[in-house]
Amino acid sequence: MAAAGGGRPPGPDSSLEPYVQTRIFKIIVIGDSNVGKTCLTFRFCGGTFPDKTEATIGVDFREKTVEIEGERIKVQVWDTAGQERFRKSMVEHYYRNVHAVVFVYDVTKMTSFTNLKMWIEECNGHAVPPLVPKVLVGNKCDLKDLIQVPSSMALKFADAHNMLLFETSAKDPKESQNVESIFMCLACRLKAQKSLLYRDVERRPGRAHRLELTRDANGKNACPC
Repeated sequence: MAAAGGGRPPGPDSSLEPYVQTRIFKIIVIGDSNVGKTCLTFRFCGGTFPDKTEATIGVDFREKTVEIEGERIKVQVWDTAGQERFRKSMVEHYYRNVHAVVFVYDVTKMTSFTNLKMWIEECNGHAVPPLVPKVLVGNKCDLKDLIQVPSSMALKFADAHNMLLFETSAKDPKESQNVESIFMCLACRLKAQKSLLYRDVERRPGRAHRLELTRDANGKNACPC
C-alpha cells in the first residue's frame, strides 16, 4: 500500500553522506645547521623570510594547505635540528611515518655538501622506505660570489641518489616560486601514488585509511616537476 500524502520516500541515512577527507603529507627537511632549513620552511608556508632565526631545538613544524587537482591537501613541513646535541631525543620521532624528505646544503659551504652522505645514511638507518620521494636543495644561491659547490657537482650527486636537484634562495623574494616548487613537486608526487595513508579529520580522528589515486579526464596526474 502506498504511503499516505504522496511524499517522497525517506532519503539515505545522513551518516552515509559524503564528508571531507583531508590527506596530510609529512615532509621532513634535513641538513647541517645554518644551511637555511628554517628559512625555506618559512618561505614556503608563510611566503616570508624571517628577520632573525635561532638554531632549531629538536624539531619544529609548519603547515600549509594547498589545492592539487581540486583536492585540498595539508602539507606539514618538519624543520629538524642540524646540531647533534639538539637531535638525539627527537630523531626517531621525526622519521616516523614520513612521506617525503628534503636534503638541504649551503652552496657557499662545501662541508655542508660533503656531509649530505651522513644525512642520507641517517635517513636510511631509520628505515625510511626507498619509495619515499627525496629531493636535494642547494640554498643561498643568491650569494653568487661565494659559491663553493658547482651545480655540476650537485647534479652528479643528485643523479647518483635518484633525487631531483633544486638550487634556490630562501632569502631572495624572486626565488619564492622556486621554493614553492620544491614542496609542491613532492606533494604532487605523493598525491600520484596509487595508495597513501590519509587521516579522516572529520569522522574518525586518529585512524588511518587508504585512498586510491584519482586521475584527471586524460588519465594523467598533474605535477609541476
